[in-house]
Amino acid sequence: MAAIRKIKHLMKSIPTLEGAGVHLKRAFGFHQKPNLDPFLLLDDFHGTEPGQYIKGFPWHPHRGIETITYLLQGSVEHGDSLGNKGIIHSGDVQWMTAGSGIVHQEMPKGREDGVLWGLQLWANLPATQKMMQPRYRDVTREQIPTVTAAPGVKAKILAGELQGIRGPVRDIVIDPTFLDIEILADAVFTHDLPEDYTVFAYVLQGNAFFDPNRDPFAYDRQGVNYFDNEHSCLIGAENVVILGEGKRVTITAGEQGVHFVLIAGKPLGEPIAWGGPIVMNTREELRIAFEELENGTFLKQS
Repeated sequence: MAAIRKIKHLMKSIPTLEGAGVHLKRAFGFHQKPNLDPFLLLDDFHGTEPGQYIKGFPWHPHRGIETITYLLQGSVEHGDSLGNKGIIHSGDVQWMTAGSGIVHQEMPKGREDGVLWGLQLWANLPATQKMMQPRYRDVTREQIPTVTAAPGVKAKILAGELQGIRGPVRDIVIDPTFLDIEILADAVFTHDLPEDYTVFAYVLQGNAFFDPNRDPFAYDRQGVNYFDNEHSCLIGAENVVILGEGKRVTITAGEQGVHFVLIAGKPLGEPIAWGGPIVMNTREELRIAFEELENGTFLKQS
């Protein structure tokens, strides 16, 4: 029987202002990167009024990473230095490989009732591909397969494989799995992933047990009040669940049911030099990148 992954660490997302004034929840970022290699950052931008997000993310650079935007509700207009432009709609994914460098902007727009909800994940690139040609993978919701993974379990496969069905995002060096999963109350989802891969879940709605042992004292917790005496093993929304060693993921929904994303990828094990939207391997590479931004030689593609 496959070894079941237990909870290694639990983190609560933190309210943050980003871009030109977008209110979002930062699930993890700079300080948590050693625990989540090859993933660098996850932002949950969830607003109910345009004033919380309308100023968006004006023109800014990226190098050395991939940014993955998954929109749950609303839309996002985007444009970039390659001449690409368009709109990401509810259920769509944009997988952008910044590589050697790109300058782009993302301007969110909510639904008619003002609701906007999406996730942006940053994945690292290995040293050998930091300076690769930038590229886009725009995936519409119609291209994303949905499967019944078990009784009471529905899963959308953005990347990776489930029940022999592969998601549309392929040929990525970290071999990612990105699943959007909804489980009805008390139903159980199990899935095997490579033992050496980093695996985490981010809870969007509802709650679930992410560890069959159901021991809330078996892992570290971050982002909670020092005087919080509640230690429940039922994990709710806006929490990041980092799973430890093993192969099998086993998740049981609570009485509310649960909606979460499950993400996995192959660790790179490389040094990280991080400067805002640019992530390289050395401080010297970082210095060069910002010098090129200043002197106009940042963009390498013709």
